[in-house]
Amino acid sequence: MGEADAAALEVIEPGGGRFIGAAAANRVLRELGGFWRVLGAAYLIAPVGRLEDRYYAWVASRRRWL
Repeated sequence: MGEADAAALEVIEPGGGRFIGAAAANRVLRELGGFWRVLGAAYLIAPVGRLEDRYYAWVASRRRWL
């Protein structure tokens, strides 16, 4: 994991699947079920996923840790 990824949200599944950043947030939403599953599934649509990845990177670059 690089320095840029160090502060990113990370999800590791029992089977070894690894998700970072927006993909991790959406994986958690899909796991919650119900409305959240639908919201998280939107990430799987290519244009939506790319936009979410860009937005996550933008927010993460401006995040300040104290």
